[in-house]
Amino acid sequence: MSNSTRTWLVTGCSSGFGRALAEAILNAGDCVMATARTPAVLADLAGQFPDRCRTAALDVTDPAQVRAAVQGAMDAFGRIDVLVNNAGYAVAGALEELSEEEVAANFQTNFFGALAMIRAVLPGMRAQQSGHVVNISAAAAIANYPGFGAYGASKWALEGASEALAAEVAPLGIRVTLVEPGPFRTEFLGKSFRRAGKVLEPYERTSGKFVRLLEGMRGRQTGDPAKAAQAILAAVAAPQPPLRLVLGRYAHDKWRKKLAATEAEIAAWQSVGQPTEFDPPKA
Repeated sequence: MSNSTRTWLVTGCSSGFGRALAEAILNAGDCVMATARTPAVLADLAGQFPDRCRTAALDVTDPAQVRAAVQGAMDAFGRIDVLVNNAGYAVAGALEELSEEEVAANFQTNFFGALAMIRAVLPGMRAQQSGHVVNISAAAAIANYPGFGAYGASKWALEGASEALAAEVAPLGIRVTLVEPGPFRTEFLGKSFRRAGKVLEPYERTSGKFVRLLEGMRGRQTGDPAKAAQAILAAVAAPQPPLRLVLGRYAHDKWRKKLAATEAEIAAWQSVGQPTEFDPPKA
């Protein structure tokens, strides 16, 4: 293993972005600890690249498995240069339809699981004075949709934490990148998609309509996971990596519309919202 070879730890590698990224990492000559709830699905990668690929069982909500995956990567390769928090799933339903348990479980995986992984790798990255944390976000964190209140909120929380983390670790030689994909042909709308256990008729025109739209999109998404993986590799290799890497035309268009609408609204209400400080003291 050369000094230029990176070691990656990627969560959620059974399919989609995680699988495509693990393959791209190995084909680029780097090393990877590829993780999944059922690591047997990754046996072909480990067999094809026995010196540069290790696999581990990882449920990011299980602290013992988080520690074991990080330690396994350290034992095998001596360091972790890049963490990719890809594991996650969507739960769809209006906020009134979602139970507390459904919301908490979604946050536990998408947000708290990612934070657990970050905290587990940071001591090693600090010691080596280098590293890169890549958090897979979502178009729902650019602007959210009816029916994605919990899922989008978990990704907004991840984005807020990532912005703070980026400022905290930059002086330590560690970088942070949020990846914001549009619709990609992964299992996001398959095994990684759940519907609220309770469905209320009044929301069929809003959250229900959105869920039906998503279900009709399955298998026809325009995004190519293999190309997304190459974009992530390019961002990590860049001398000045971006805080946000936006993937696909849909997500780029969504950002431009969001920025324009936000600027217009701020300008429209500036005369009301801006003059709210204490009046200056009278001479």
